[in-house]
Amino acid sequence: MPRAIVVETGFPFDHLPAIPAAVRRLEGLGFDALAAPEINRDPFFPLLIAAEHTERVQLGTAVAIAFPRAPMVVAQIAWDLQRFSCGRFVLGLGSQIRKHNEERFSVPWSAPVGRMREYVQTLRAIWVSWQQGTRPNLIGKHYRYTYMTPFFNPGPIEHPTIPIHVSAVNPAMCRLVGEVCDGARLHGFCTRRYLDEVILPNIAEGARRSGRSLDAIELSGGGFLATGPDDEAVARQLEVVRMQVSFYGSTPAYQGVFVLHGWEELGTKLNHLSREGRWGEMVQAVPDEVVHAIAAVGRYDQIVARIRERFRGITRLMFPPPGQDAREEGTVRELLRELRN
Repeated sequence: MPRAIVVETGFPFDHLPAIPAAVRRLEGLGFDALAAPEINRDPFFPLLIAAEHTERVQLGTAVAIAFPRAPMVVAQIAWDLQRFSCGRFVLGLGSQIRKHNEERFSVPWSAPVGRMREYVQTLRAIWVSWQQGTRPNLIGKHYRYTYMTPFFNPGPIEHPTIPIHVSAVNPAMCRLVGEVCDGARLHGFCTRRYLDEVILPNIAEGARRSGRSLDAIELSGGGFLATGPDDEAVARQLEVVRMQVSFYGSTPAYQGVFVLHGWEELGTKLNHLSREGRWGEMVQAVPDEVVHAIAAVGRYDQIVARIRERFRGITRLMFPPPGQDAREEGTVRELLRELRN
C-alpha cells in the first residue's frame, strides 16, 4: 500500500522561549511533524523543547550536519530524544559541502558517500549494542566502534528503532540512501524533471541493491513551496524561494539541477556573484522560469492540486506554518486534511 503523506512544518527553532506555544499550536492545527534545520543554530536543542510540549507530532532534524560530529555523539543525542519523545524522533543527516566542513566546521574532508555509509552503519551498531548488550565490532575506513562498557551504556529504550534520513542531491548519494537509509531528505533546490530523471531512478537503484523497492524509502522534499491566503502572500513567498534558489544555485555541488535544464550559465553567474559577496544581485539574477520550475506556487485555494502534481511520489511534504489569523488557520487545517486524502 502507498504511504500516507506526512505533512511537516517549521517552528521558531531560533528563539527557544517561543517554541512551547508555537509547537502546541501547530500540533493542534493538524501537522504531522516538526522539522528543525541546522542553519545558524543547533538543530537538536529546539526538538528537545518541542518534545516536551507535544504529544503526537514527529520531530526531526532537517538536517543535522554529520561529519563534524562523531557518530557516538549523535547516537547519544538521538537515543535521548527518542526516549524522551516516546519514539517520535527522526534523525535527518547531511554531509554538507567540502568548504563548510573544512573552513566552517574545521573537520577534514573525504569523499562523502563512503563516509556517510559508514556513519549510518556506525550509528546503528551503537544502538544495537545499547539495546541488546552485544559487543561492538565495527571497523571501517572512516569510523571504528569496538569498545563499550556497561558504565557508558545508557541501556535499552522502549522505541529503539530510530529512522535515519539522509540528504541527497547527486546520483551517488541517492543510490546510497536507497541502499542503507530509511528515508531521503531531498533538497528543496530541485525540479520535477530532476526528480524524475536523476533522483528517483538512483534511489530506486540503491533500494534494488538491498532487496527493497522505492516504496520502502520515505521521500521528503524535492522542491520548495510558495503559498498563502492571497496573491500578495504568494508573491512574498515566491521572493523567499528566489533568494534560496540564488544561494543554492551558486554552489558547484548543486549544479546538476541547472545542467539538466541547460541553465549552466546562470549557475556560473551566481557562483561568480557569490564569490564577490554581491548577494542582492544574485537574487535579481534568478528568472521567474527557474523559480517556478523549482517550486509549487499558488494560493491556498489552488495549491493542493499543484502540490499533487509537483510532488507526486513524495511522502513527506514541508508546508509553511500559517499566520495567526483564525480564518487562515481554519483554511490550513482543511488543506492538511485534503492533502492526506
